[in-house]
Amino acid sequence: MKTVKTAAMRLALAAATSLVAMSAAQAADCKIGISMKTLDAPYFAAQDVSAKKKAEELGCEVISVDGQNDLNKQVADVEDMVAQGIGALIINPRDSKGLVPAVNAATAAGVHVFVIDSTIDPQANFVTLVQSSNSQNGLLVGQWLADNTKGKDLKIALISGDKGNEVGQERRLGVLAGLLEGQLRNEGRARFEVVGQGWGGWTNEGGLKAMEDLLTANPDVNVVLGENDSMVLGAQKALGGSSDVLLLAAADGQKEALQAIKDGKYGATGLNDPALVASTAVELAKKAIDGDLPSDISKITYTTPTAITKENVDNYLKQDAVF
Repeated sequence: MKTVKTAAMRLALAAATSLVAMSAAQAADCKIGISMKTLDAPYFAAQDVSAKKKAEELGCEVISVDGQNDLNKQVADVEDMVAQGIGALIINPRDSKGLVPAVNAATAAGVHVFVIDSTIDPQANFVTLVQSSNSQNGLLVGQWLADNTKGKDLKIALISGDKGNEVGQERRLGVLAGLLEGQLRNEGRARFEVVGQGWGGWTNEGGLKAMEDLLTANPDVNVVLGENDSMVLGAQKALGGSSDVLLLAAADGQKEALQAIKDGKYGATGLNDPALVASTAVELAKKAIDGDLPSDISKITYTTPTAITKENVDNYLKQDAVF
């Protein structure tokens, strides 16, 4: 009996050892680097968490690095991960032009490069850019605004992220195009004016400061349009809870904004789920490493555009979400 038990234990140990070896080999075959431009914001932190989780679920080894909003550091991070033998790189670039040489060098070294969220210069050699559609989300939010303010002249305070940022430009132009088209469709005329533009640097505090300045110059604003939820939530503080000003964002779907939508204190926002964007990129990266990615994949992979409003917010509000 003892001999049988000993033999069974040896077989079990051998099987466990074999599984560990197979897992290690699988991880060695799939090594993914994640380069985030910063983790000092819930949105980017959520991307990093989701990307790492998905990579580990797929049996890949993960290297994740925080660029700390420093272009030179992010370039060095990419170079270091390439030297460590990654098979794929997921990168949210700090600078659309400044990361081009590092991305091209990674691709030349045989790394499959996937860009997420932020756009990168067309001279970069990468597989695909995974993001929500800033223009399509914006169109839907703008059309919602037109439909919910019929007959009303709108004085819009616009809060933008950074000057020269392509994502911000796509977002605000998308909303304004949707608003114009919606008003023309509904009333045959345009009834809005952008009375001022402030720069909030994508942060809650920046949105607060920008809104304070905009209110000083334009106390009669009745709509606040931000290029992300964080800045609009900051603007909300500057307004002191006024119900006379309609708040909306071109994109993001931050849980605090979704709760405000549910509570009737915020109009709408575009769906830009960081977890979905990041996990989609990792799934594509794994396929690329395994040789299963179609050769004709588009240079841009969009998630489904959606305007989140009080009517559908329960489908997206998750209290335990990182972002």
